[in-house]
Amino acid sequence: MKTNRIYPRISITGKGAVALSRGHVWVYDTEVSEVSGAPENGDIVDVMHKNTYMGTGFYSEKSKIRVRIISDNANDRFDADFFRRRIKYSIDYRKSVMGSDINCCRLIFGEADRFPGLVVDRFENILVTQITSFGIEKIKPMLFPLIMETLEENDIHCEGIYERNDIAVREKEGLMQSKGWFLHKGSCAPSCDVIISENGIKYHVDIENGQKTGFFLDQKYNRRVVASIAQGKRVLDCFTHTGSFALNAANSGAESVTAVDISSDALACAEKNARLNHLDSKIDFVNADVFDYLTELAASGRKPYDMIILDPPAFTKSKKTASFAYRGYKDINFRAMKALPRGGFLATCSCSHFMEKESFSGMLLAAAKDAAVSLREVEIRKQACDHPILPCVPETEYLKFHIYQVV
Repeated sequence: MKTNRIYPRISITGKGAVALSRGHVWVYDTEVSEVSGAPENGDIVDVMHKNTYMGTGFYSEKSKIRVRIISDNANDRFDADFFRRRIKYSIDYRKSVMGSDINCCRLIFGEADRFPGLVVDRFENILVTQITSFGIEKIKPMLFPLIMETLEENDIHCEGIYERNDIAVREKEGLMQSKGWFLHKGSCAPSCDVIISENGIKYHVDIENGQKTGFFLDQKYNRRVVASIAQGKRVLDCFTHTGSFALNAANSGAESVTAVDISSDALACAEKNARLNHLDSKIDFVNADVFDYLTELAASGRKPYDMIILDPPAFTKSKKTASFAYRGYKDINFRAMKALPRGGFLATCSCSHFMEKESFSGMLLAAAKDAAVSLREVEIRKQACDHPILPCVPETEYLKFHIYQVV
């Protein structure tokens, strides 16, 4: 390691050093033993264990995640060229694993791309960003133009960057909530209603008010798999939100599709998307609580669906509520299994990192036992490859997507 380091130092405990040596990229506040050099919030700092260099990252004086590592190479210089290279690596990765299918994708996925606390989603010619790290917030005036420039070099022409920083977790970093255009080409801002195309289906995406950054890109390839199974079947799409699974099923030749959601606003958006794709005559939209809908369906003794899709919102966002979430997931899957005929298909998922994959799999087996059905595994999937997983950073793996047949 070079001795003429210019960065403040954070000394960490043995526990923290073990985590970093195994490939994790966070240093928690309880793992900090000493701070020297008076770093300010968002500064770049060196992390040390005794006299051993462990990495360099962004310092956060308020968050429980005290340092987010961006490099373990002591020779790196954290200038514009460094971040330009990182941006290029991220784009090159998507081009390699997705080919030309990058018109709508996650271009930067936080820690998995070594940009801790940064999400960049591409919706055709618009980029939508979300920042949950003080360090990234501090360098965004340099970083965001670099992203645009690097995309231009790859013949990807974007009209602007819209920020969706209207999330409460920013306050834990000492950051204000906000949303709006960071930059755009021309004198007038582009429309916040963007029409995208994914798997041959068009969607209206409200980048200003839609959930997260406007649209859930992580289910792209899971929707394709569901579409292939749905052909000729009677399909029930639960928690349809903007209608993505229902639209894929209808477009693939499902005999019938019913889309259910408790939100009338979500259903209005789903119906709008159905009209956009000339599929409105093939989908019935039902405004109802999914739990109640499935309960009534099972109680009726009728089994009018050959395939049920469960894509609920996260039932837990912390370890403390994981046990309650387990019961919620089990309940909804039990009801769906009871409502399916022999030979029917269940596509079910959880988007919560805190619902661990072993627990999710065990929950499904328990629900099947209570429902007195047997399951045949068709496929177990995860988030799309533009949301890459670092095996040493389990927080990067969050989406569980299972497909079973009731036998």
